Amino acid sequence: MLGRLTEANQLQALNVLVTRPTHQAESLCQLLTGYGADVVKFPLLEILDPDNPAELTQCVEQLESYDWVIFVSVNAIQRAIPAILERRKWPEKSRIAVIGKSSAAALKTFGLKADACPEVQFDSEGLLNLPVMQQVAGLRVVIFRGNSGREKLANTLRARGASVDYVECYRRAKPAMDSHNPDDLGKITHTDVALINSAESLNNLLELFSGQSLADLLKVQLLVVSQRLVDIAKQAGFVKPPLVAENATDGAVLAALLDWQHRYRPQTDT
Repeated sequence: MLGRLTEANQLQALNVLVTRPTHQAESLCQLLTGYGADVVKFPLLEILDPDNPAELTQCVEQLESYDWVIFVSVNAIQRAIPAILERRKWPEKSRIAVIGKSSAAALKTFGLKADACPEVQFDSEGLLNLPVMQQVAGLRVVIFRGNSGREKLANTLRARGASVDYVECYRRAKPAMDSHNPDDLGKITHTDVALINSAESLNNLLELFSGQSLADLLKVQLLVVSQRLVDIAKQAGFVKPPLVAENATDGAVLAALLDWQHRYRPQTDT
């Protein structure tokens, strides 16, 4: 007879690869470990200071000139908001938009609230579909982001008549291999589920493998945080359809794993 699983063993014997940047991985790793998962931390992105810090400083001084301030990620919030609030109060005129629930939660830690956030599609397209982003002609918008990135958001807002500026408040980089435990690289192709948060992380993962090891990697079950990443994983050749978390929060990732565990993995007799 199958015994009821307790919180401490619902993910027992499940090997999970967490690829978030180091400073964003710890809370999720602790959560998953508490549910019995065996977690391997293998960051595929490193978050560094921007190449031109003066860009952020200059924007802070004229923030009230923007009608909308958009943060594309939690990293953008964590890098930009402290620099802003250290120098000034948030201007009442400037409304805030974010792309996902994780970013909305990050804002709250600074006493700020998102005026616009998608409810179902947590990407640039989801934000652009909101009614408040339809009528932006004549408005000034600033987008806080990392180095480079998709141009969909800015290009669409400009096509709708907005004036859009970028501020690069952090820089993404691929971690050096000597920053990882060499034994962990060998565990990746044997993991049950690999969490991927961005296209860049997925590309960095693919670059680590070749030949037969790449073929083994492509058999790994991915867990992603947007439909866009499902399409990218399919194009890369991953065999199994990725699991999709509702958003990038720890709770949503846990819920996706629990759902998959209960549906598709055999429970242990007790």
